[in-house]
Amino acid sequence: MKRIFSGVQPTGNIHIGNYLGALIQFVELQDEKDSECLYCVVDEHAITVPQDPKELRQHILDVASLYMAVGIDPKKSIVFVQSSVPAHAELGWILNCCANTGELFRMTQFKAKSQGKESVGAGLLTYPVLMAADILLYDVDVVPVGNDQKQHIELTRDLAIRVNSHYGKDTFVVPDGRFLKAGARIMALDDPTAKMSKSAKNEHSRISLLDPPSKIKKSIMRATTDSEGSVRFDIENKPGISNLMNIYSAFTGKTVQELEDEYAGRGYGDFKKDLVEVTVSALSPIQERYNAIRNSDGLIDVLREGGERADAIAKKTLKRVQDRFGLGL
Repeated sequence: MKRIFSGVQPTGNIHIGNYLGALIQFVELQDEKDSECLYCVVDEHAITVPQDPKELRQHILDVASLYMAVGIDPKKSIVFVQSSVPAHAELGWILNCCANTGELFRMTQFKAKSQGKESVGAGLLTYPVLMAADILLYDVDVVPVGNDQKQHIELTRDLAIRVNSHYGKDTFVVPDGRFLKAGARIMALDDPTAKMSKSAKNEHSRISLLDPPSKIKKSIMRATTDSEGSVRFDIENKPGISNLMNIYSAFTGKTVQELEDEYAGRGYGDFKKDLVEVTVSALSPIQERYNAIRNSDGLIDVLREGGERADAIAKKTLKRVQDRFGLGL
């Protein structure tokens, strides 16, 4: 059976870039025959920067509820919280001892997040190793992630191969990444050269899954386009409208060519108004399911059960690794 793992940090509201780029893949993989999926709320990754404890706990439940609202079924998949499985941190330390500082300093995201700062937390440097532990702990075959995580998947593979060469070729399964389909990367609405981000200061740079229709409308109508006025897909010369066409296409299944034909001779105003309706229509059922799940009495029980199932798998892997390294009794 093919095992699949992925995770989302509980920091802020999940936006449509996360949904169209990753969460839809989670659901697709869950429904594939002979697949066992583990979907984690990676709360230990969130504390690489300071968090308010009360807010963090609420965000954990928010993300878990959104997992299920978009279609992840805890009867088909294992849905759990990272910190409920101690082996993540334990394997993370072991892998830290196998990683090189040079390869960690070369991580693109570390460079971006540490730029211009005199000092940053050590966790910001080493969190890709914890991410590797998250994956390798479950003998994972496939990791569905965004394109921005390719470098981290390569580090995970490098660490697995490195350990296998020193401690036995079957210590770890070497995983493969499953990345975004062409055109599925969703960019910021105010700057279509940058990816959509939960942490961007401008709230209208993104559309979150739980945004009300009024906020969705305002964000789309303010979205950056260009002065040409024609609905035409051209990432290089027309990144703004091309980004909006990608969103429209992802929600409706229409190709960008079909959209060009449909809006030929019409301006951006008509296109944006229709995109508002498309987006609101796509997110409304997710929001309804989210509200029902988030307010249910069984949410905590689902996560605890998922944590127990994940822990049973993780303990076996950790024991194998400890034996190979000569740790424990």
